[in-house]
Amino acid sequence: MTMNFQIRPARYEDAAFLAQVMLLAARSHLERGFWDITLAGSETERLGYLERLARTSTPSWAHYTHFLVAEVDGQPAAGLCGYDPRLAGIPVLSQAMDEVGSELGWSEVERAAPWERFVPISTCISDDAEGAWIIENVATLPTFRRRGLVNALLHEVLDKGRKKGHSLAQISVIIGNTPAQCAYEKIGFEVADEKRHPDFLAVVGEPGMRRLLFNL
Repeated sequence: MTMNFQIRPARYEDAAFLAQVMLLAARSHLERGFWDITLAGSETERLGYLERLARTSTPSWAHYTHFLVAEVDGQPAAGLCGYDPRLAGIPVLSQAMDEVGSELGWSEVERAAPWERFVPISTCISDDAEGAWIIENVATLPTFRRRGLVNALLHEVLDKGRKKGHSLAQISVIIGNTPAQCAYEKIGFEVADEKRHPDFLAVVGEPGMRRLLFNL
């Protein structure tokens, strides 16, 4: 069967699809991911939250403007984001999450709760390499997997980082997600280091995370 696909920048109207990408990417090879752990409520509510996060006025790394989308026969099938952490990193994400909390009418306690649940996860979050172009939220919808979409997206986002003046790219994987790590190593990423912590293991179910780097 012939598959026609194209890669394009994400658009505002892709937010619902990007919410799926972020949820799937965070789950990695596990049943529950970071967003499942940090956000209370049903999956529908989590997806609604992430859709709002993709559309905030604050352009965090979860914002649609940082994403690329692979379309198969006109249907969004896979996506990822690439960003400069100095412009869209954790402090900016915190502002964007506050914005979503305000839209949802959350109290200060409700807005703080996701970050409190994030504390065990934070023990193993990779540090940002100096000047690195960070790649995150890599995922393909189940029905479109094993078609080379992520590989094409990775080459595109690396080129984007190169054009923005970065000489180094960084991506992280949960230890145990061997297929993802192999896919990144296949295009030239190399493991730089890893972080392990018992609190991360207790909450996530894997010992920690690995950081991979690629010279652009």
